Amino acid sequence: MRERRIGVSKQESAEDHGAVQLVKKVLDYGIDGAGPLSPASSLAEEYKIDVSYESVDERVDALIRWEAAKNFTSGFITGLGGIVTLPVAIPASIGASWIIQARMCGAIATLYGHDIRSDRVRTMVLLAILGDLGKEIVKEAGVKIGQRLSLAMLEKLPGKLLAEINKRIGFRLLPKAGEKGFINLTKMVPGVGGVIGGGFDASTCMAVGHIAKHSFKPTRSRP
Repeated sequence: MRERRIGVSKQESAEDHGAVQLVKKVLDYGIDGAGPLSPASSLAEEYKIDVSYESVDERVDALIRWEAAKNFTSGFITGLGGIVTLPVAIPASIGASWIIQARMCGAIATLYGHDIRSDRVRTMVLLAILGDLGKEIVKEAGVKIGQRLSLAMLEKLPGKLLAEINKRIGFRLLPKAGEKGFINLTKMVPGVGGVIGGGFDASTCMAVGHIAKHSFKPTRSRP
């Protein structure tokens, strides 16, 4: 019995490590940059210096539209997937999509004046990627939330609880990748699969962007 318990403990420890490393890689690649992708801060700066936008909200909306378009372009995703190495067996195209989404969310946070080096900001980026599943994770951790996720709800959480939330996010990303299995298979159908898969990825990225916008936008956004 003792040997069996030790075995289970080791397995759980390996799974925990894999979940933590998964979210770390997504954040490292997405926020700090990877391959052809510049860091999230550089992406935000491109929109900051563009005087054609009259407000932060306009800059954020334009950023979301453009990043969603990248998700629709299968060639771009495939190219990025070639340099992405995640610690668990996840299709490169899915990992690349998460990285683009993380970069977009990091840029949105920057445009609204947040420090993307902050652990809480980075956790909020991951929660935005998960969408409704992110809300479930926060509730399971005992945090009371309203209708939507927000950075404010993470501000008073102790570091230990924040780390636990990150680990749970890693566990949830794995089944979330499995849910996209059918979409990935449709990409194999000439002329049809690419449109279905690209459209799914683009709409997902758009939804994640809007969650990030509402999560990071202060009560009064700066022009």
